[in-house]
Amino acid sequence: MKHKNVEINEKIGWRDISVAGHITGGGTSKEFHTGDWRNLRPVLVLEKCKQCLLCAPVCPDSSIAVTRGKRQEFDYDHCKGCGICARVCPFDAIYMEKEVVSDD
Repeated sequence: MKHKNVEINEKIGWRDISVAGHITGGGTSKEFHTGDWRNLRPVLVLEKCKQCLLCAPVCPDSSIAVTRGKRQEFDYDHCKGCGICARVCPFDAIYMEKEVVSDD
């Protein structure tokens, strides 16, 4: 069975999506905001951050961008809230807080 590329949205039927486990191409996770799975979110306290960058390589979701040797804000669209970044920060510059969900 040859897979056809389809746009996945809330109106698509189960017969129209790929067979489970079939990867149709690389980099497709960037198209989905998987961060809304989280119930805790990391918060950066910029005044405490020493730019040691220990948090960036341990993030399993690559949600901590580094530009010109400095970490940027969290990519909350893809952060799952695992808290690894907060655990490795030696300066307590990252803490976890309960995610606030709006009813929009």
